[in-house]
Amino acid sequence: MPPKDILLVGAPVDSGKARRGCLMGPDAYRTAGLAEQLAELGLTVRDLGNVEPADATAPPQMPPHVHAPAETAGWTAALAQAGESAAAQGLPIFLGGDHSLSLGSIAGVANNAAAEGRPQFILWLDAHSDIHTPQTTGSGNLHGTPIGYVTGREGFHGFPSVANPVPQENICMIGLRSVDGAERETLAGTAIRTHDMREIDERGIARPLTEFLEDVEKAQGALHVSLDVDFLDPSFAPAVGTTVPGGATIREAHLVMEMVSDSGLLTSLDLVELNPFLDDRGRTAQVMVDLAASALGRRVFDRVTRAYS
Repeated sequence: MPPKDILLVGAPVDSGKARRGCLMGPDAYRTAGLAEQLAELGLTVRDLGNVEPADATAPPQMPPHVHAPAETAGWTAALAQAGESAAAQGLPIFLGGDHSLSLGSIAGVANNAAAEGRPQFILWLDAHSDIHTPQTTGSGNLHGTPIGYVTGREGFHGFPSVANPVPQENICMIGLRSVDGAERETLAGTAIRTHDMREIDERGIARPLTEFLEDVEKAQGALHVSLDVDFLDPSFAPAVGTTVPGGATIREAHLVMEMVSDSGLLTSLDLVELNPFLDDRGRTAQVMVDLAASALGRRVFDRVTRAYS
């Protein structure tokens, strides 16, 4: 159980792609009882309300096909500031909002980790690698760029500079199954750990996660988990605009979150890409709330040994 307060940071970001609806995500998580479920675990929960984007403009260097760059840059600036402040006070949970919110949330918590003298690590639970830049994205959707941004790739004109880029070797991606050619080429030249669903089928999901968590612990690192709805198979979680069949099962997802909890390493969490407009009577929102509770200590049975040891 984390010793710090849990801080809910609403991030109704809906500019990272053309399909609208993710701006309703924060209220859906609140309605699904996230604060109440965490309070039942004995945690102190404070809802900081919703962040509002800062004013920003898109410079002429930004490719014309990129969707809403100025708005996303404004969100990035505001969320980086909010994330750094919240991480200094407790354990922030960023309630999204599309995945472009992670440009700001990760930049912010990485700034706080640097101030504490700790390396920042990222566990990226997603069907996509999201390592594009505005120049490489074919769709022009900036929800496909957060890893590119926080690792310090160039091309984010008009966005805040990344003061503390996350080292590639400190990033672990689990659940990949929709990665385009440009992203595959980029990833091949990095030290990012990538685990697609074929590898999960062959090795199981616990082994690569165990290896990563052990490295985070050795480095005394700060661990940010970014959980995208499309990490899950859409048969369990349909409320996402980027559905990709063959995702993680509910059992696999809960195992990941329980292992994160057992490690005691979690310092911040994103819940992203929930589009309530596409949901079935709040089903996906409830699944995501349940997973967040697992990451923060909810168990069927308490175990003496840590699941990842």
